[in-house]
Amino acid sequence: MKRPFKVLFLLFLTIFSMESFSQKMVEYYEPIKNDSLRVGIGENDFLPFIQKGYTLMLSENKKPKGVLIFLEDSKYDKKNFSSKQIYSQASENNYAVLSVSTEIPLDFYFSKSSMKSTHNIIQEVFNKYNLPNENIFFLGASLVGHRAMRYIKFMKENDFGFQLKIKGIVTCNFTMDFTRKWYQHKRDIRINRIDLWEPKFINYLLETYLGGTPKTNPENYHNFSSYSYFDEKNRNIEIYKDYAVRAYIDPAIKYKLTNQLRTLYENNATDMVSFLAELELAGNKNTELIVLQPEDNSSQKKNTQSTWDAINKYELMDWILQQPINKP
Repeated sequence: MKRPFKVLFLLFLTIFSMESFSQKMVEYYEPIKNDSLRVGIGENDFLPFIQKGYTLMLSENKKPKGVLIFLEDSKYDKKNFSSKQIYSQASENNYAVLSVSTEIPLDFYFSKSSMKSTHNIIQEVFNKYNLPNENIFFLGASLVGHRAMRYIKFMKENDFGFQLKIKGIVTCNFTMDFTRKWYQHKRDIRINRIDLWEPKFINYLLETYLGGTPKTNPENYHNFSSYSYFDEKNRNIEIYKDYAVRAYIDPAIKYKLTNQLRTLYENNATDMVSFLAELELAGNKNTELIVLQPEDNSSQKKNTQSTWDAINKYELMDWILQQPINKP
């Protein structure tokens, strides 16, 4: 009799555990606009528009105590690919996870309309699903992280009635200094050792939307960058100095040297370490740098996404839970 009872008890625990961490998914995306954007000078350098909307993960039958936000593309980031990796950890700790996409393919948030679109979606979701405006964290690698920094700056510079009470930012291996990035890509194009689609694509966008190059219009590049070594005023550091900031980097120095002939200057880690140093000088005592070692990232392809993939999400969630209450 003892064995059946034990089996039933274990079955009960399994079902109870599944119920405890069950998730509710809500998704809304608008139809794709039948149009495209020019992203280069070639006759085929166009990208089609993508779906504008959101995906929201909620814990069933529990009111969330915080929200993790990813500003992910609905297509080019494989639709919520990064946010899905932390669904389990967020659900177990009763956090909602929200992914938001504009209609612009590979959106760098050059335009205020993109950031306003994101803001409207976030406000709609918070109101519709009664999400708590507390314990808010922005997370992401590559463009997902860059968009978060641009959105936060946009919100601080505009007097909108709805303002998120952001507690922290998790930055993961993305470009912060677009002056450095432009020069990196000019070198890539000059030495011609890698696929040049991305260097040509990004420099075309930067020169188009920022009105020239860092040589001809440095102020626009400084303003667009979350941090820039070349901006003597460090004008954007004050925007982020009151948040908890955790930065993940995977320099992969030998990989980049061997496979891309890139120097230490052509590395997002340069931006992120410098950003943390300037935050500390501005008075932020709640910053942390996590350097992934070769044994932490088994991916053969070292890039921004592989850094996020390699992060220990349970340990990251622990850090999120340990952050102090927002100041009133």
